[in-house]
Amino acid sequence: MTSTTQTTAASATPGSNRGSVRISKAPSTASSTGGGKEGANANAKPPVVRMASLTVPETSMEKRGSFCDRERLLGLEKKFYTTIDKLPDKVLLRIFSYLSHREIINNAFVCKRWRTISYNTQLWDSVSFRPDRHGLCVNSIDTLLYLIGARFGPSLRHLEMPMDVITHPVLHELAAKCPNLTSMILDFSTAMQLHDFNDMQAFPTRLRTMCICLSEVIFMEGFMRKIYNFINGLEVLHLVGTYEKADEEEEEIYEVINVHKLKSATPNLKVVNLYGINFVDDSHIEAFSSNCIQLECLAVNFCAKVNGSSLKILLSRCKKLKCLLMQQCSLQNDQVMAAEWDKSAVQELDLTATDISTDCLIDLLTRIPSLRWLSAGQLDGFTDAVLRAWTERGNVKNLIALDLDLCDNLTEEALYKFLARYGSNLRGLVLSGIPQCTDSLCSNVMPALKNIMILRLGLSEALSYRLMGKIHVDGLLDNFANYAQNLERLEMSWDPDSLRFSDKSQKAIDTMRVRCLRLKCLVLADGKYYEIVKANYERADRTTVVRTATNCCVSIAYLLTHYKDLIFN
Repeated sequence: MTSTTQTTAASATPGSNRGSVRISKAPSTASSTGGGKEGANANAKPPVVRMASLTVPETSMEKRGSFCDRERLLGLEKKFYTTIDKLPDKVLLRIFSYLSHREIINNAFVCKRWRTISYNTQLWDSVSFRPDRHGLCVNSIDTLLYLIGARFGPSLRHLEMPMDVITHPVLHELAAKCPNLTSMILDFSTAMQLHDFNDMQAFPTRLRTMCICLSEVIFMEGFMRKIYNFINGLEVLHLVGTYEKADEEEEEIYEVINVHKLKSATPNLKVVNLYGINFVDDSHIEAFSSNCIQLECLAVNFCAKVNGSSLKILLSRCKKLKCLLMQQCSLQNDQVMAAEWDKSAVQELDLTATDISTDCLIDLLTRIPSLRWLSAGQLDGFTDAVLRAWTERGNVKNLIALDLDLCDNLTEEALYKFLARYGSNLRGLVLSGIPQCTDSLCSNVMPALKNIMILRLGLSEALSYRLMGKIHVDGLLDNFANYAQNLERLEMSWDPDSLRFSDKSQKAIDTMRVRCLRLKCLVLADGKYYEIVKANYERADRTTVVRTATNCCVSIAYLLTHYKDLIFN
């Protein structure tokens, strides 16, 4: 007996969705030939699958032998998603390197693989344990000792420690397990009592940079005496005082660290930063100059007892000194004029808020042979006569950065003549706080500022009453887009009520955004115009460019030769 099989494929019915498939088989009918069911009819046709107007024999799909092909033909193709788990370890490690240590620690609880990557020592080359400065917090010294040996090891290069964890067991472990540690911050600023360091026998010996945040009442000699023999290789030293915490009332001043002994232990210093230390005077500057003949940069900003009497000895001893920063020091005119500036190698000078006279400024600027960076803000003595004498008798050809913040005794005419002549060399310029610096002056000198990278303009709300007329900000942006395409940092901190803009402001903002592609920081005062510019940049996915003048300020400090070495905290 033979059996015959027939398959009838019904096409989609009118009420069904297009592309649906329905397969039905007719019941088998037995033939009486041969008196039984013996074998299948060899002439039987293979079943057919009909999908809309497409007809494919089922045997054809079977010959292809691919499940994906069948799924594709039936409209059931699977979707494949790429997840972060499919990335190789090297790529994940690179992604983790952009995260903070707190985020890395949280990621360690995700899975075993992420835990292994989070423990990679390459992610722990720079670590801070100061919670008040967004650092990690350790519960005990034992935990820190374990981390130094198991987590940090040879990869650790920079470490910040508060007073609580600065103990001799921790310093011993760092000396033994972290041979590549080259930078360290020791924060004693909140300490009320030092730990016992009598048993300390080791200290990291390959330090290049060390920053010590001093306390007002804790004497450091007991600790410093133990580390003098280990810091001979230091090249960068920061001593940070308590200027920012000082009260207006005068209190008794203690010399909490012996600078004269410290300079003897650090003969290879190239950069010294004494910031806001209330006991530092000219005798301490003379001490460094007597032993540190390799000194290239000296910063004594906010050291009120420095009057300039050590400048003559400093310049005669330190022939390599190129950077001298004396912001808000109590400089005396006769002491500054007595120094031999014409024989010095000084190229970068900060005299901000020092109250030196016009005659002293003229004498100083006309004698320095090659000045490339000058910060002379908040000086009432910086007048048109200073600019005129400097251009006639001094050397201004090498000047690349100039800060004249709040020098309101300068006239618009004098500024225009100076900038039109030397503006092409400038990379950084600060003209904020000058009422005479209006949009018309900026528009006239912008063609000369073709290489400008850092520019700061504006007038604070407290001084806005001195401004004559409104600032046409759309025209300013057009000038920036046409002549200052190398801009990286720009501040226009005029009061919102002083700005004048129109419905076409979006076009001016678009033009600047498209042409000034290097711009990474645009600072504006809070107000309606700030919101307009910020929304424009956010739509272009440049969310970090526009910032408010409340918490950001543009400076020419980025152009200092030792800028990276001078950064602390």
